[in-house]
Amino acid sequence: MQTIGERLEEARKRKGNSIREAAEATKIRSDYLHKFESNQFDINLAEIYVRGFLRAYAQYLGMSADKILNDYAALGINESKQRPPSREVYGRMDLTVASSDDKSTGTVESSDEEDSAPSRPSTLNRSGTSLPKGPTIPPTLIFRGGIGLVVVIVLLLIYWGVSAIIGGGSDTTTGASGSGAVTSVQEPTISLIALSSVRVKVTLKNEDGSPGEVLFPETTLVSGEVRTIPKPGPILIWATEGKSLQIEIKGKRYPMPFEGYNRAQIN
Repeated sequence: MQTIGERLEEARKRKGNSIREAAEATKIRSDYLHKFESNQFDINLAEIYVRGFLRAYAQYLGMSADKILNDYAALGINESKQRPPSREVYGRMDLTVASSDDKSTGTVESSDEEDSAPSRPSTLNRSGTSLPKGPTIPPTLIFRGGIGLVVVIVLLLIYWGVSAIIGGGSDTTTGASGSGAVTSVQEPTISLIALSSVRVKVTLKNEDGSPGEVLFPETTLVSGEVRTIPKPGPILIWATEGKSLQIEIKGKRYPMPFEGYNRAQIN
């Protein structure tokens, strides 16, 4: 039975293309394609990118991408990789997940001094920590406090809305009666709409076609999530799964012009 790499290489040669030509057409680095054809899938990238590259390469060669990915999953490469430490960093949030071995057993040890001291009743929670008894707040008082808080919030919202209307009206009057009219120009924007989970990145496009300033850093969008970003000029949009992402421009939605992992240009 042929391996995944042998089938990829045979399909590419049957197509009459070199590794370099395939890399230019799929926008996947040639050394990655060479490793795929050699059955080397550890390319120091996240698993989502490895699967995205395999899908894009298989589709380019006219093969069944689902079949290739199923065979790749059967290798168990992802499961054999060492699990990362439990400390994970997402964006600017530093999250630490304690393992089950680190949890306190909740046992209470007593010393000789404690044995000689008079016994004192205490309430222990599940972790073995004594819980001090405090005064019980009547439910009626809690209910009244909640109603009062809601009333304060509503009054603040009304005040804010009236202030905004009055402030906006005075600004408009001043601009109209002044010596010169001030026209505000709204910066153009586009919206990214995730149809399913997809990882997206957006940058400006330089004059030579290379990526420029990052407008939207690489982020995973879940199904139904919408992100609006500025569009000061031509931009480049990367997506790990083109069919999982749509873009909205001036109220109209457009699908990405590719499937799998690739990038698109919007002028």
